[in-house]
Amino acid sequence: MRRADRLFDIIQYLRGSTGPVTAAALAAFLEVTPRTIYRDIATLQARRVPIEGAAGVGYILRPGFDLPPLMFSMDEIDAIAVGARLVRRIRDPKLQEAARRVTAKIAVAVPEALRAHLTSAPLYVSEGDAVRPERIDLSDVRGAIRDRRKIRIGYQSESGERSRRTIWPIAIAYYVDVTVIAAWCELRNEYRHFRIERIERAAILDQRFRDPGGRLLAGWQALRKERLHRDTV
Repeated sequence: MRRADRLFDIIQYLRGSTGPVTAAALAAFLEVTPRTIYRDIATLQARRVPIEGAAGVGYILRPGFDLPPLMFSMDEIDAIAVGARLVRRIRDPKLQEAARRVTAKIAVAVPEALRAHLTSAPLYVSEGDAVRPERIDLSDVRGAIRDRRKIRIGYQSESGERSRRTIWPIAIAYYVDVTVIAAWCELRNEYRHFRIERIERAAILDQRFRDPGGRLLAGWQALRKERLHRDTV
């Protein structure tokens, strides 16, 4: 969790509490150490958030404090609502939960007149046909992309042929009907796309791959653009 998100959650937790909250309780809720909570409380107090209390006693948020409202146009509110609903389509459970939390955070920070429109906007997004991943955690894949860690997978092709591969994950492509991992495949020594429903097992490796200047991603994007151009001329 990013520190900015944690600071926000501390304020929200204290706002909803009826009495003093100990650092241990906050630490358990946020899955961090009490020492981290002490530092975060000190940071919030330095930013003039009216939190009162002390270590070993507990903390309370002085009544009447609220976060400054975020100002959005109606088109921006609609964009947020549609974006969050599009995330539901992509069958990535942890991104779906993150989208729900983002919407909830924005809802408490926007003026009340806009809150209802954000949470119940009359804008609908179809469910899509992509398969929910069962044998691979897309959150782990996104982490491997960020950290440039290799992934070892067991894969079954459309024809039923099985293979074991070590891939360098570059991107995840979420389509309406399918989700694929774009990667450099060590077995084929070239770019490959792997449909998540055909991945039979997966393990994130400690071994990292090199991608100076993001050349792998740039090469894949150029190849994708070239194929798209060929398909449209």
